[in-house]
Parts: sequence; structure tokens; C-alpha cells
Amino acid sequence: MFDHLLIHNRVERWLVGAADLVLSAGTLIARRSTVTSDQPVRILVLRLERIGDLLMTLPALAKLRAELPDATIDLVVGSWNTSLAELLTVVDHVEAVDAPWLARGDTETGYLELTRRASQWRTGRYDLAINFEGDIRSNALMALCGAPRRIGFAIKGGGAFLTERSTYNRRAHVATNALRLVDTVLQHPAANASADARSPFAIPEAVRTRVRDVLERIGRPAIGIHASGGRAIKQWDPARFAEVGIQLARSQGATLVLTGSAGDRAAVDRVKAELPEDLPVVDLSGTLDLPCLAVVLEHLSLFITGDTGPMHLAAVMGTPIVAIFGPSDPINYGPWMSRNRVVRVDIWCSPCNQVRRPPSRCIGHVPDCLVGVEVDQVVTAANALLG
Repeated sequence: MFDHLLIHNRVERWLVGAADLVLSAGTLIARRSTVTSDQPVRILVLRLERIGDLLMTLPALAKLRAELPDATIDLVVGSWNTSLAELLTVVDHVEAVDAPWLARGDTETGYLELTRRASQWRTGRYDLAINFEGDIRSNALMALCGAPRRIGFAIKGGGAFLTERSTYNRRAHVATNALRLVDTVLQHPAANASADARSPFAIPEAVRTRVRDVLERIGRPAIGIHASGGRAIKQWDPARFAEVGIQLARSQGATLVLTGSAGDRAAVDRVKAELPEDLPVVDLSGTLDLPCLAVVLEHLSLFITGDTGPMHLAAVMGTPIVAIFGPSDPINYGPWMSRNRVVRVDIWCSPCNQVRRPPSRCIGHVPDCLVGVEVDQVVTAANALLG
């Protein structure tokens, strides 16, 4: 029962499904049809999740702006995405809200404060609200804005909070589903609407100036290595990242550029411990904000990473990518509209897409779907892109 919900945990799926039944049967939420021939003038967009989720939504935001050039589009993101969102040319205003079910560390907004913030959206007098997440909690949050049209997915519940639902294709890319959601908004989308993920960023010259010395130190060719998987279940062995780097640096005469946040220090240090002293290496981990990282990624000849937010940022910047995938499905989450090679192995349980709540058999160790990815496979994929 409730198999239509994209929730892997059975208990959670039943709870959300039961809540949906109650909400759908009740009369607390008016779901009257409000579709008109009038184009929306003020639009509220929610994309509350991680870096990669925002970046995979950029083609849809670009299409929305291309088709509604005179509309005001306000974007709500997690605080971790604010610096990137503020570079977008396709939105007019950015607001940061850290949902408790998504926040990490000290950035969490409590539920009462979250409700208060969302209720204030009513002052924006939005005639359309769009939620790209498809979660019962974020759909409920969006409903507080008071927009007469509320469009989104119901794959994780909350369809009763929407006035229009878009179909979610589980076998399609997140970006494709986001574009389909915008088509629902537009009703009659133009055939030539933009779906280019690289167009919405405008990086200020001040940001480029901040990393100019770093780029001169890196030189070319330069190969980036992002060793952290972000989550333990997506972590390929850092020693293997190091071996890939050694082989490519030797054969290409390239500088290795190590990236990562301050929290990725352990993975980066494990890579550095395996690298010979005579190899040219620039360690940028913990030193770059996301806009500066975008400029560095744009400079690289190749970027080697797991399924991470920086992988999607590299795709937006047009950098060739070798992406190492394990439990997550590249059909859904692979690099979008970029030169890339995805490296993975086929085993009976992969891809399971159970990243947030891994199966018990994969907790406490590297999952078999990543153990099976060999150094030679990654090197071969890299050489194919480097020519």
C-alpha cells in the first residue's frame, strides 16, 4: 500500500500515506481549480534541499524565466545554497530558510519559526507557488504562502496542499522532472524554451579576482579531485582517488587540485598521505566558498568526484567530469548537460537510491557497489575525456 510514494522506509511511507488520506478527505484545504489564461506575475519557488538539488533545478528556472520574462520570481533555498542562488540571473530575490528535516549542524530553523517565516510570504501576494521537492512537509510549508495556484510533486506526500500536481517519472533525471513541472505551470510551453543549465549564473568580477592568484598557482593542465562523498554510503576509498590522481598527473603532466569543505578534511588528508612529494598538488579544501569553487572548477581540465554537490557545480560550469556512482542512480542524479563519464558497477542491489537511510547491510563500511569500482576504470574514463 502507498507504493506510489517515493519513500523507501516502510513505516515512514505508511505514516505519510495515512496523513495524505486524512488530508484529502478533510475540508481544511481548498483545492479549487485556479488555472486561468492569465500569466503569473508574482512567483514563489521553493528549493530547500542540498547543493546538487538546487543546481539540477537550474534548467527549469531558466525555462521559467525565458517564458515569463516580466514576472517577479522569488527563490527560497537552504542557507548553505544562498551564495550560489544569489548569482542566478533568473530570479529576482533569494531568501534562506533551513528546514528542520534538511538542516545540518547549527543552521536549523525550529518548526514554529519556520511556520512564522512561511506565513510572512503572504505579504508577497504571490499568484503562483512552485515546490520542486515533493515532500509533505515542504508542500504544507508552501501552502502557507496563500498563493491561489500551488504546483508541485506529491511523490513524498502532501498532494492535498497542491492545487495542481505534476507527474514524477522515477526513471527520469531530476532536471527532466523539474522541467516537466515548469511545463505544468506554463500550460502551453514554447518548443524553443531554454533548458541550458549553464546559462543562469553571473559570477561577479570580484569573485574571479579573489581566486586569480590561486588559478595562477594551479596552472594548466589541472585535474581536480573531490575525494569526499558527502555521506559515508557514497564514499569511494580516498586511497583509490590518490592512485587515480598519481597515474593521471604523471601521464598528463598535470597539477592535482584537491577540493572539499572544512568538514572533508579527513578524506583529503587520506588522499594527500598517498601522494608522492614530487607530484604537483594544490590543496584548496576548506578555503573556498561556493562561488570561488565554481571559478576554480571552470578552470580545470577534468574533475573527478563521487555523486556530490560539486559534481553538479562542475557540470553547470562546463567542466568535463568523471563521476563515481554507487548507491545513487546516475539516471536520476548524474551530471546534467556536460561532457562526462559515469563509472559504476552492476550488482544486484545497486542502484538502491537509499542514501539518506542506507540499508542495514551497508552501514559501517563501504558498500559493495563502490568497493567494486576499480582504479583502472576511473583512469580509462578520465583518459577518454582528456583525449
